Amino acid sequence: MKTTPSPGNSINLRLRYPNTIGKLAEVTRVIADAGGSIGLIEVVGSDRTHITRDIFVNTTGDAHAEAITNAARAIPDVELIDVWDCTFKLHEGGKLNVVSKSPLRDYVDLSMAYTPGVARICQAIHSDPSVARQYTIRRNTVAVITDGSAVLGLGNIGALASLPVMEGKAVLFKEFGGVNAFPVCVDTTDTETLIECARAVACTFGGINLEDIAAPACFEVERRVTESVDIPVFHDDQHGTAVVVAAALLNAVKVTDKEPGNMRAVICGAGASGVACARALLDHGIGDVISCDRAGAIHRGREGLTPAKQWLASVTNKDNVSGSLKEVLVGADMFLGLSGPNLLRGDDMRVMAANPIIFALSNPTPEVPPEEVADFAAVVATGRSDYPNQINNVLCFPGLFRGLLECGAGRVTREMLSAASQAIASVIPDEQLCPEYIIPGVFNERVGEAVANAVISVAKHPSLPKTPTYFEF
Repeated sequence: MKTTPSPGNSINLRLRYPNTIGKLAEVTRVIADAGGSIGLIEVVGSDRTHITRDIFVNTTGDAHAEAITNAARAIPDVELIDVWDCTFKLHEGGKLNVVSKSPLRDYVDLSMAYTPGVARICQAIHSDPSVARQYTIRRNTVAVITDGSAVLGLGNIGALASLPVMEGKAVLFKEFGGVNAFPVCVDTTDTETLIECARAVACTFGGINLEDIAAPACFEVERRVTESVDIPVFHDDQHGTAVVVAAALLNAVKVTDKEPGNMRAVICGAGASGVACARALLDHGIGDVISCDRAGAIHRGREGLTPAKQWLASVTNKDNVSGSLKEVLVGADMFLGLSGPNLLRGDDMRVMAANPIIFALSNPTPEVPPEEVADFAAVVATGRSDYPNQINNVLCFPGLFRGLLECGAGRVTREMLSAASQAIASVIPDEQLCPEYIIPGVFNERVGEAVANAVISVAKHPSLPKTPTYFEF
């Protein structure tokens, strides 16, 4: 199975060796021969005879990293001073700080920021709760709430182990949307407790981003929390994924000249994101969708379906096809993977229609190695940053919440989601579209603003419907 070294598995080798012509070339050749992908090389120190360098190397995982380390250690006249995992190094001490907006230069500032002056602000809010948005962090702060029951790629690892992911989410909110966010990891396995915790902390925040909550509980959590608070609630695993997938589809059909109404998509995965993406594809005009779970195609009459899968059976799979994932792939125009790693090989997908669109989004390891479908797929996208066409929710949620907070919207609507998809897709001019560029990169500064403006426009439009995003199964 082919895999590509990733910065997420990078190591740093600190090496000291004779400062002679050709020695660095020898070192890099050994690392390359071991399959390492070299990134940054920095000089740490040098003297009259030797030089010490940090060499950052992308690997495919722990075993590969160890093999590269051993290969470097075995190079004659090279001393391995130290080696460390770059990802663990980045996470030391966490990724967030609380920074004051109000410097306290003297007792005058202190008297306004805290007692006695702050009491006047409290009294104003007590008299009129709506002013809390003007005078507190509610104006620009989002709660990232999880129980850690469905952490992408890791499963049910619990609240504490999910904290690094939630910290990372908060970093993305700030870096890509200018929105303050803070993790709220709720240590519970009880849906009622999670709902009540989200409701109880809502008064602190201007919005709630639900994250990594397992299906089917996530559907109930989103609906009931939305109905119980006065701020927008957004389940990113459902709707963020769906927004970006739909944006990628809008541009992929332009590249392939496919007519959405004539297309059939196969979705591998019928969890939270799978259900939301099926709806989004239909909302954007795709002809038919067949969703698959571990038991194969979801169809009417299949026994043991959950309410979410019953809904899928009622609105997808027009011909009521049954069979395994590999069987229903025959003749399909699009594959959307939202499940797990290495479920398919490239040869399994050659049965699809000509020039298929393949979105294999399992992270960090896709459902099928992109290298194995590159020679026949018209467009390939993954959830990884080290391949072209990364379908990443960060293209959606920072701008979405930026727009929601700026206009003071109390709800997220399906109309906003469709507008966000169109906004993301429109960032790439038609003349720049190509198979390797159907979705903007996450560092494209135009994306967040485009999504925010689209959300604000929909929120302020008096005649547009305001359809809830949550499902009612």
